[in-house]
Amino acid sequence: MGTSGQAKNFITRTQAVRKLQISLPDFRRLCIYKGIYPREPRNKRKASKTSTPSTTFYYTKDIQYLLHEPILNKFRDHKALAKKIARSLGRGEVGDAARLEKTAKTRITLDHIIKQRYPTFVDALRDLDDALSLLFLFANLPSTSTVPPKTIALCQQLCLEFEHYLITTHSLRKSFISIKGIYYQATIQGQDILWLVPHKFVQRVTGDVDFRIMGTFVEFYTTLLGFVNYRLYTSIGLVYPPRFNAKSDERGGELSAITLDGIDVIRTADATHVTSGDIVQNETQGNDDVNPDFQKQADQIVENLKLAEETQSADQFMEDGTATDAIDKFEVQGEGADVLDQPRISDAETGQLFAPYSFFLSRETPRQPLEFLLRSFGCKRISWDEVLGDGAFTNDEYDPSITHQVVDRPPIAQPDSATEPDQNQENEVSRSTGRGRMLGRVYIQPQWVWDCVNQGKLLRPDQYAPSATLPPHLSPWVKPTKAAYDPTLSLAEQEEENEAEQAVLDEQEQEELDQLAAATADGEVQVEPEDEPEDDIDDHGMNIAGGDSEASSVADEFGGFASDDAEAPADANEDEEAGDTHSQHQKELEAEAAGLPFTETAANGTANGSWAGNARSKGDELRKKAAKKRKEEEEELERRKMMMSKKKRKLFEKMAYSNQQKDDEAAKLRSKRRKLEKGKG
Repeated sequence: MGTSGQAKNFITRTQAVRKLQISLPDFRRLCIYKGIYPREPRNKRKASKTSTPSTTFYYTKDIQYLLHEPILNKFRDHKALAKKIARSLGRGEVGDAARLEKTAKTRITLDHIIKQRYPTFVDALRDLDDALSLLFLFANLPSTSTVPPKTIALCQQLCLEFEHYLITTHSLRKSFISIKGIYYQATIQGQDILWLVPHKFVQRVTGDVDFRIMGTFVEFYTTLLGFVNYRLYTSIGLVYPPRFNAKSDERGGELSAITLDGIDVIRTADATHVTSGDIVQNETQGNDDVNPDFQKQADQIVENLKLAEETQSADQFMEDGTATDAIDKFEVQGEGADVLDQPRISDAETGQLFAPYSFFLSRETPRQPLEFLLRSFGCKRISWDEVLGDGAFTNDEYDPSITHQVVDRPPIAQPDSATEPDQNQENEVSRSTGRGRMLGRVYIQPQWVWDCVNQGKLLRPDQYAPSATLPPHLSPWVKPTKAAYDPTLSLAEQEEENEAEQAVLDEQEQEELDQLAAATADGEVQVEPEDEPEDDIDDHGMNIAGGDSEASSVADEFGGFASDDAEAPADANEDEEAGDTHSQHQKELEAEAAGLPFTETAANGTANGSWAGNARSKGDELRKKAAKKRKEEEEELERRKMMMSKKKRKLFEKMAYSNQQKDDEAAKLRSKRRKLEKGKG
C-alpha cells in the first residue's frame, strides 16, 4: 500500500480485532495474557491514516505475533460451543445443552505463556510485586457473583504458601503500616519484592469496578505464583504442594492450616548454621548397613572439619581479646560529604530476632500480620485467645512461659484497696476479669513489633507501653534528606537560628491582638485617636513657631527664684520621686520573676503592658536582623548569578525554587509540632 513510518508501525484496536477475528473481550483477555499493552504514537493523525485520530493503538509487530498464539483456537472453539449450546436451548433440548457444557467445554492453560514471558526464574521474581498485591487483595474480598468463592480460596491458599516460604527461610526484611494497608518487603535470591496487603476490614464491592478484567489478571497471576511457589519450595527441599487442613482453615487457622513436608525443614531453613558433620550425620541416620571402614573415614573427616572450624573461630580474635568480625562503620570525613549506608548485622541474626521470646496476642490486636511477622523473625511460641482462631501455642493468657503480651487498649484502672476481694478469691477475679497483670511480663503495643523489624534490633519496650505516646512510625524506604523535616530528631536540632524565639514572640503578639479585639468587641476598651501637635503651617508647607503662645508657655514654666516658702513643694517632689523609685523597683522584681527584661520605657506603664512592649520590641529587633541577613544573602546570590550563563541561571532558579518549597514545608511541619508539644506541656 505504500505506507511507511508511523502508519506502518502502529495499528488501531478495531483493525487488530478484525485481523485476529475475535471479539473485543477475547482480545482484551489475550493481550493481558501475553503482556501486550496500548502504545502512544507521536502523531495520531499519521498513525491512524484518517482525518479523525483514533484513541487506542498497538504495535503492528505485537498483533502479528498474536496471530500464531494457540489460545486463539481455544477462543474459537469456545465460541462454536456457545453457539451449539444456544441452539440446543432454543430447541428445548436442555439435556443436550447440559451435556455439551459438561463434556465439550474447552479449558485454557497458561503454562506455555508463563514460560514465554519469563525465560528465567529471576524474571518471574521481578514481576511478582503486582501479582502478590492483587492476589492478597482478592484473598480478602467477599464472595459475590463477580468474584466466585473458588477464586478467593485459591488466592488465599497461594498467599499462605508464599508466606510459609518466607517464614521458613527468614526472607522478610521490612514492613510498614499505612492507610492503604500493610507493606511488606522480602529478598528472594537477591531480588527485593514489595507488595501490599489490605487491612482486615469488611470490604464493600462496588459496581464501578470491572471485575472481568481484574479476574483475567487474577487467572494469570495465580498460574504465575503457583510456578514460583513450586520452584521456591523445591529449592529448599520441601514438598509442593504442602498439606492443607481444611477443618483448621474453617476454624481460622490460616498459617496453621498448612503443614510443610520435607527432609529436615529446620536444617533447610538454617542452612548457613549447619556444619558438614550435621549433614553427614543426617544422611547416615536410618541406614543400618553402613560399612564400618567407610563410617570410620567419615568420622575422621568430620573431626578434621570441626578442628578447622575451631581454629578459624579462634583466629578471629586479636591478641587483646577483642573480636575482629565487628561491623565496620563508614564515618563522614567532612561537612557536606556523602553519607554512606552503614552495614547491618547478618540476615541470620536478624531472622532470629524474636526467637528467645514467647508472645501472647490480645483480642484487640491484628492477629494475622503479627503472627506472620513474629514467625518470620524466629518466634516459635505465639499464643492468642481462642476466639481469634485455631493454631495458637496456648490459649491461656496467664501461662507463666509468656514473656511479651501485645495489647492495643489503655490499661484498666485497678480497684481501690477498700474494695479489694479476699485473698482466696484474688486469683479467680484476676483470671476471670483479666484486670490483673502478670509479674515479669512485658506489655507492649503492636507498633513495637514493626519498629523492631525495621531497625533490626529490639527497642526499649517502655516507649511502647500501653497508653504511652508512641514514637512516629516512619516508612523504612524513605531516607531522611538534608534540610528536610525529620520526626525522629528534636526541634532544637532542626530549627534555624532564632526560629524558636521568633515563634514565641509571634505567638505572644497574636494573643495580645486577639485579647484586644475581644475587649474592643465587648466595649470594654475604646480606642481614642492620638493628639497630634497643632503647628501653624504657612502656604508653603513650612512650620511657623508660635510667638506669644510659646513665650507664655516658657514664662509659665519659669517659676522664679526659689524662696523659703518653696521648701514644702520640694519635699513633696522628693516624696513622689521616692514613690516612683519604689514602684519601679517593684516592677523590675516582677519582670525578673516572669523572665522578661525591664527597661526604662517599660516603667511608664503597668507590668503586663511593659512585658508586652518589651516582647514586641524584641520581636521587631529579631525581624530586622533576619531581614538584614536575608537581604545580604540575596545580594550575594545575585552577584554570583551574574557570573552564570543563561542556561545555568535558569537551572539554578528552578533548583532554588524547589528547595524553597521544601524549606517552607519543613518549617510548616516544625510549627505544627511546636504547637503540639506546647499543648501537651
